[in-house]
Amino acid sequence: MQVLVINSGSSSIKFQVIQMPSGNVVCSGLVERIGLSDSKIVYKVAGSKYEKTTDIPNHKLGLELVANYLLDAKIGVITSTDDIKAVGHRVVHGGSKFSKTVEVNDQVKQEIKELFDLAPLHNPANLEGIQVAEEIFKSAKQVVVFDTAFHQTIPVEAYKYAIPGEFLDKHKIRLYGFHGTSHKYVTEQAREYLGAENSKKIISIHLGNGCSMTAVKNGESIDHSLGFAPMNGLIMGTRCGDIDPSVVFYLVKNLGYSIEEANDLLNKKSGMLGLTGYSDNRDIQAKADNGDKSCQEALLMNAYRIKKFIGAYVAALNGLDAVIFTAGIGENSSETRAMACQDMDFFGMKLDYSKNEIRSDNIREIQAEGSRVKILVIPTNEEAEIAKQAFELLHL
Repeated sequence: MQVLVINSGSSSIKFQVIQMPSGNVVCSGLVERIGLSDSKIVYKVAGSKYEKTTDIPNHKLGLELVANYLLDAKIGVITSTDDIKAVGHRVVHGGSKFSKTVEVNDQVKQEIKELFDLAPLHNPANLEGIQVAEEIFKSAKQVVVFDTAFHQTIPVEAYKYAIPGEFLDKHKIRLYGFHGTSHKYVTEQAREYLGAENSKKIISIHLGNGCSMTAVKNGESIDHSLGFAPMNGLIMGTRCGDIDPSVVFYLVKNLGYSIEEANDLLNKKSGMLGLTGYSDNRDIQAKADNGDKSCQEALLMNAYRIKKFIGAYVAALNGLDAVIFTAGIGENSSETRAMACQDMDFFGMKLDYSKNEIRSDNIREIQAEGSRVKILVIPTNEEAEIAKQAFELLHL
């Protein structure tokens, strides 16, 4: 059966048509810079790549463009939308209600909507992807894979907040963790590559427009940088990452912000965008290379935050076998990897700067000779993981 996988991020849509159960990728593509200037769709099929730069103001139009390519008479891979038997969707926040993959129904959609406030950049886009897919692929089964599911193994000392217990018991306020589909995929790849004995203690670093880190012990998530909602932890494209909660009260009480305005500021106008005026790491790196001090400073801040979490997770794991860099920035920015690995000798991390510059679609080691810790670049493939889970759900 052919499974269409839709991975709607805050400013992008990754998609693949995957033949299951073989896992063969029939076609793939990316809609990127949604809502920004120079939006683009890339479509890959049969060894050829097609690109189009056009105005893509929202996810709905982006998904309609994807469908047009799939149905194209010359380069499409389906003759009818009925050829797609299942559509697998990534949804960022499943709250306390979803700990496993589910088939979509009205109740599932309503509960995803109720979680909008906890993932305001993602769950709305995720739900829109489901609704548009239902309109276009009417006969397909719609399946949802939640980013929070992989982190259900995090122990109580790591997921519970130091607030009165009723907030967890009654309101389910706790650390949930995100990017779980990506972290699960790359850590499984690392453990297969290194062997279970050499990969008991891993730190997975997912760097894209959204960023997160996970401490993984014996294949299970034991701590994670994002929490109740995907805003804290590392510095992200438009999200602030870790910040003193007192700042929120100050914004409201002293600076006249409404709660909605403060939320909008910290989710959509902060992070790299707030520091530099740009949210795309490629733009920031180019400006930094040309001497822009605000961009240079932002990149230093970003690397410093990553290094702090590495230190914390080495303590949580009581050691370290491997570090994984993945996702758009993690896989493609040699500068970010170099800055994050600099002066980490105490933890046994030594980067080979020449290996770090090599680009590849395969797993690669970039540590220097004598490094006690493996430093890996592993291309994430959330789509393959989503297709696998969708297929397994529908064929139980």
